[in-house]
Amino acid sequence: MRHYENLVIVKPTLTAEEIQASIKAIEEIITSNGGEIAATDAMGMRKLAYPLNKNERGYFHVIYYSVAPSAINEIERRFRINEDLLRFVTIKYDTNREVTAWNQLVQKAHKKASAPAGEAKVEEVIIPAGIDEDEDAE
Repeated sequence: MRHYENLVIVKPTLTAEEIQASIKAIEEIITSNGGEIAATDAMGMRKLAYPLNKNERGYFHVIYYSVAPSAINEIERRFRINEDLLRFVTIKYDTNREVTAWNQLVQKAHKKASAPAGEAKVEEVIIPAGIDEDEDAE
């Protein structure tokens, strides 16, 4: 089983209930093909960089899951058929470094989901390797 991430953009013309039903259908597609969903991250309604099918906005949702590589073709085929989706992208995490990053993203999604609604969410700043933190202090 490999680790994957799917970002899906759902049509903004749907009601809140229809959007949630569409997300549940997407998760059902993954689980029916033998996938195990590790975490989800509802990013909410966002403005698109450019119009897609005359839509200026879209509902963004990220799903982190593990599944056999042979099931990805069927999952993506079913996503293409789904008329509620404007776009989707599947990202495969293959190397040890990528799997570590996937685990961190899953933990971050769990923390975001478990945080109370009224609490301010502070994002952690990650400094890329090769950049010296004390460079500005000199």
